Amino acid sequence: MSGVSQRLEAVTPSATMAITARAAELRAQGEAVIGFGAGEPDFPTPEHIVEAALAAVRDVRNHKYSPAPGLPELREAVAAIAGRDAGYDVSPSQVIITPGGKGAVYATFQALIDPGDEVLLPAPYWVSYPEGAKLAGGVPVAVPATVDAGFKVTVDQLEAARTERTKMLVFCSPSNPTGALYSAAETAAIGRWAAEHGIWVMSDEIYQYLVYGGAEFSSLPVVAPEAAERTVVVHGVAKTFAMTGWRVGWAIAPEPVAKAIGKLQSHSTSNVANVSQRAAIAALTGPMDPVWEMRKAFDRRRRIAHEGLSQIPGLVVPEPEGAFYVFPSVEGQLGMRVAGATPTTSMELAAVLLDEAKIAVVPGEAFGAPGSVRLSYALGDDDLIEGIERWAAAVG
Repeated sequence: MSGVSQRLEAVTPSATMAITARAAELRAQGEAVIGFGAGEPDFPTPEHIVEAALAAVRDVRNHKYSPAPGLPELREAVAAIAGRDAGYDVSPSQVIITPGGKGAVYATFQALIDPGDEVLLPAPYWVSYPEGAKLAGGVPVAVPATVDAGFKVTVDQLEAARTERTKMLVFCSPSNPTGALYSAAETAAIGRWAAEHGIWVMSDEIYQYLVYGGAEFSSLPVVAPEAAERTVVVHGVAKTFAMTGWRVGWAIAPEPVAKAIGKLQSHSTSNVANVSQRAAIAALTGPMDPVWEMRKAFDRRRRIAHEGLSQIPGLVVPEPEGAFYVFPSVEGQLGMRVAGATPTTSMELAAVLLDEAKIAVVPGEAFGAPGSVRLSYALGDDDLIEGIERWAAAVG
């Protein structure tokens, strides 16, 4: 008997973190592993942001507690860029600063979900969505999207999954893990459907700035304003500004929900580290040129990944339009000889690729989509090309 609570016993550890840890273990043993696992930019945080943090360290104001909902200046900056870049007109009082985007996701579930409430999760979904729902007592309900549909769900599919217990839809565009991007019309239709049935939406927009090839990002409460009063937008600086380790995210919510999240943080995390918040202010109010340079590199790698993977036998590779992931179907490789083995599931294939070809990918089982794998192309061009070549050489 471990004594661990039932709710935590039921939580599955993050598969992406597990793959990353296993790859690090092999590297420590001298293996030249190429990691496609973690969704983390390989660029350093832009210098002007680092300089702002260094100045903040020396400012005694930042050595003390600050408000649990976040520094007022940062809440104002978030509200300002929501209006400037997404067309979402919100008040700073609707903004709560959280410990990373993951903190915003967790807090939103805690603020809105009661035991037995159902949460619709278009699948493939990010690994932490179902676990966050379960930690709040909710019941995750997967709504599968197919590779033929570009890994996007329709209103008809959502309606078929809706029950009287449906409380929330989690919507992520651009998507982790697939890179799929819903059009403005598709996003608006889903938002209208949610509003019609009184369903809350958690709209994860953390990849807002990482869209490619002429595609355009659409914020759900902007294109479906009737859904805004029941929408929580979660976001953060991690992906856009290469600040994954700084742990600054936010939720933009109707004021009663924002206050509830603030109350939760007052008894749990308190304020996000002030130095990180000062750095985030510099990120949001400073030049965007470094972001566009990183996006240019991601776009180049996106095209390399799509073209290279598409040439490997047994893979079907939808072209991603956003984020920095590609999510090929590997159904055609199951039962084939790969690196001397014959994997029958995407979980087995990922294990073979890691142990034999020394490339780390995340199996689709972690995202509610067995038969596929996720690769992050947020790594150097040379490693990206080498990893794809290793996979190609392992087949046959």
